[in-house]
Amino acid sequence: MPATSLVLALLLAACGTLAQAQQKPSTYEPTPFQEGKDVVWVPTPQALVDKMLDMAGVAKDDVVMDLGSGDGRTVITAARRGARALGIEYNPDMVELSKRNAQKEGVAGKAAFEKADLFETNFSQATVITMFLLPEINLKLRPKLLALRPGTRIVSNTFTMEDWAADETVALTPAQGCSGSYCTALLWIVPAQVTGVYRHALGSLHLIQRYQVLTGTLIVENTAHIVEGRVRGDAISFHAGGLEYSGKVNGKVLELH
Repeated sequence: MPATSLVLALLLAACGTLAQAQQKPSTYEPTPFQEGKDVVWVPTPQALVDKMLDMAGVAKDDVVMDLGSGDGRTVITAARRGARALGIEYNPDMVELSKRNAQKEGVAGKAAFEKADLFETNFSQATVITMFLLPEINLKLRPKLLALRPGTRIVSNTFTMEDWAADETVALTPAQGCSGSYCTALLWIVPAQVTGVYRHALGSLHLIQRYQVLTGTLIVENTAHIVEGRVRGDAISFHAGGLEYSGKVNGKVLELH
């Protein structure tokens, strides 16, 4: 073959190889601590994902929403339990990666992912919220979370809600499959709002609520007894005057027994 023809053939072959390389889709691989819109991405250890969902009691009737869903592992794990699960993630590459992961795990019918802003997302359909954000982000989201239906479960990896204390906290050990700085799960149960005055056969009940903690007075036959109690979803329990009381909130009606 003449030299000029050989050079031309090599150039054409090189161009063809380059074109194939350009057409071949690249596989997105996230790296821990990469920058995101609101937080850096750090994957939650699978053992802690399982514990968070256990604490929230996730089952097939639940709608789980993961805020800042990253590679989709929490959503996929919830979907494996039969729940309908939605991941909210701002990074479009992460969203597409999560969709591929869900497809590989065979749960694409139960697991969905949206490219969206946390602060513009409607949480109202969720029965369980999961998240691994920073304390300041949790605090900004707190008013929306407290406005959810009583009984909605919220689980966070490591980070708190400031003065809204968790109802339950569990720290995993290396022997339990989690090591490092991010091995604590915190659970909150959204409380019903019960502040007010209630009149019952037992007397007049004055309740003051701060998150899930109750104080106040129970007045029986002109004697005031200090109330101390808690709200867990729509369930209420307190003690006053040496007696224990429990009941449920039904709208604006407090049913005690």
